[in-house]
Amino acid sequence: MHTDRERCVRAVRSKDARFDGWFFTAVLTTRIYCRPSCPVVPPKPRNMTFYPSAAACQQAGFRACKRCRPDTSPGSPEWNQRADLVARAMRLIADGVVDREGVPGLAARLGYSTRQTERQLLAELGAGPLALARAQRAQTARLLIETTALPMAEIAFAAGFSSIRTFNDTVREVFALSPTELRARLPKRKSRPAAGAGVPAAAGGAPGTLALRLPFRTPLNPDNLFGHLAATAVPGVEEWRDGAYRRTLRLPYGHGIASLTPQPDHIACRLTLSDLRDLPVAISRCRRMLDLDADPVAIDEQLRTDPQLAPLVDKAPGRRVPRTVDEAEFAVRAVLGQQVSTAAARTHAARLVTAHGDPVDDPEGGLTHLFPTPEALAAVDPETLAMPRSRRTTFTTLVTQLASGTIHLGPESDWPETRARLLALPGFGPWTTDVIAMRALGDPDAFLPTDLGIRRAAQELGLPSTAAALTARAAAWRPWRAYAVQYLWATDSHPINFLPV
Repeated sequence: MHTDRERCVRAVRSKDARFDGWFFTAVLTTRIYCRPSCPVVPPKPRNMTFYPSAAACQQAGFRACKRCRPDTSPGSPEWNQRADLVARAMRLIADGVVDREGVPGLAARLGYSTRQTERQLLAELGAGPLALARAQRAQTARLLIETTALPMAEIAFAAGFSSIRTFNDTVREVFALSPTELRARLPKRKSRPAAGAGVPAAAGGAPGTLALRLPFRTPLNPDNLFGHLAATAVPGVEEWRDGAYRRTLRLPYGHGIASLTPQPDHIACRLTLSDLRDLPVAISRCRRMLDLDADPVAIDEQLRTDPQLAPLVDKAPGRRVPRTVDEAEFAVRAVLGQQVSTAAARTHAARLVTAHGDPVDDPEGGLTHLFPTPEALAAVDPETLAMPRSRRTTFTTLVTQLASGTIHLGPESDWPETRARLLALPGFGPWTTDVIAMRALGDPDAFLPTDLGIRRAAQELGLPSTAAALTARAAAWRPWRAYAVQYLWATDSHPINFLPV
């Protein structure tokens, strides 16, 4: 979008928050970059230039605006609706792969050379993988500076910097303030921080506990989003408590617990981490699970073109696709849920968690375990699994292939290729494959024409109810068929469609 100058200028002049994260406005006279909705008086058009990423602005020598804090914008929805090299790379960078494995590790996961990966990112985003990862480190550093009392040296390494000098130089370059000056400004700020900024954790909170605000593009309907997560929660791993969805997280450097509470203009996020280096990954996975980078206006406009769907969209706009923080975990749970009720699937999963999950402490609630890894599940004696023999074969085949790496499910997964690999497994049909594509891989166009709830809703609405005819009708909903699924499911009285009380 940043190449459409006229459209960008209109968005800046109207201060349209829907475009925050789509592009960034750099002001040539002040050398500052802003989000489109920045509250200051817009600069003259001749003094504006536009970039596709905060990293590109920083690389061009611009510093972040202190009023609108553009580094806290929701992420671009482009990266979650595409499956090409750039989108897959951006999802991996958000998951911290460059910091942990370097650019060669990023390229290896994508199946491209380092040079090709860098060239494509630079061509589309104006910044290479190192610059993009650096921008993320700067954001993490600012969060830790403003939300904790940690010494600066600890913050530097927790944010992923290799040295204190690099940390100091980066923070000063990006924010035009030293780390000490950033922290000193905090008491002077309004009590309610800008969207996406951190706020101090409650006094007496557990070590490694941070309270944050996760921004999103409005509207957001929390009913099916949190209703689905709560209704299908695995005891010990997930729970709904005091108006918040809580779950354990398995992270690169340790583990964590996330508590997520829907608010009118943000998601209140409380993270307890065993290692603060996992902060950017934990935030990224929570945002991905709640589909917070989606563009609901564009999605709903497309779905409203169907006269049968339009009333559903108008009644409760802004539905998101409930996703996951762990793709392999969801695939296992999808198999456990084949042809059984939601309650039975939760029971099966809870047994596996109790027997094979890693225990964790949760002083604030009832969470007890991390979900078992594929390696742990692959070592389970199949005869101990309380399920039909055919599903037992499906389960053991899946976890064995996940554990060996024959099948890999992650942010970088190629959607068509992964679908084909899953369909080749025994017991995997279109429903199981597509529900994994929709909720684990994040494919916004995944569709479930054979799902009983979808067929029942289609019949009630006067849509074709056979799989083939409904798929043909749903072609007009592309590329947002996964969101159409949420609206169709919402016609039912199942608990997944209601915010728990």
